[in-house]
Amino acid sequence: MHAPRQVLAGLARYGVGVPLVSWRYLWSTVPLHRSTAPGDYGDAPPAAPPEHLADPGGQLLAGGTGPLYHRVFGVDIDDARLRADQLVGMLAADLNSAVPSEAAAVELPAHRHRALHSGDRITFRIPGPWNGPVRVLHRDSNSFRLGTLAGHMEAGQIEFRAHDRNVGLRFEIEVWARSANRVVDLLYRHLWVGSEIQVNMWIRFCLSAARLAGGKPRDGVTITTRVVGEPRALARCLQAERAVERRHR
Repeated sequence: MHAPRQVLAGLARYGVGVPLVSWRYLWSTVPLHRSTAPGDYGDAPPAAPPEHLADPGGQLLAGGTGPLYHRVFGVDIDDARLRADQLVGMLAADLNSAVPSEAAAVELPAHRHRALHSGDRITFRIPGPWNGPVRVLHRDSNSFRLGTLAGHMEAGQIEFRAHDRNVGLRFEIEVWARSANRVVDLLYRHLWVGSEIQVNMWIRFCLSAARLAGGKPRDGVTITTRVVGEPRALARCLQAERAVERRHR
């Protein structure tokens, strides 16, 4: 199938209407504080663990296309009834509790009856031409980080974390990602459709995290985006993800 036909098919299968209605609703009801700036080497992701680097199915940043997008979604949660570790534990036990149901559903291995552990594989089922298989790269009491696998629309990593504060909690989602291929790059970077739908999903995830914590968001959600497109800075960011591999040579 030629790229334009793939794009049209992708848009049709995405079910663009429902997420975009949700996006317009968010803009009218939730304060969103967005900023975008050029990125640099400081936007490099954490080093991927050796098992992810060694897996032929691991979809690293170096295997993607286009610039690196480094985004942080954050929400301050007032009157939370949970500690940071309790909130992260709840999300690790049931990601579907925070994922918008019309945007995605998390598919777990049939045998898994526990919270996420390092090495687990799960799939974000998305109403479109691509799904989102990922591996858990890191898990601790206050965070977990996922790495993309072959078949994902992006190449990179995403981290979910929470911090206790003197008053309430801070919940964040940090993303380091490139498009998986040229078709996705067209949808995301040039047509903006895929990118905005995904931004919508993670904003709503932040709001769901506030709800699960038993609190309420203070002054909406912040979304900071840094775009690393300069070739030398991008090359250094891609190398940083393979830092563990280089140390073991």
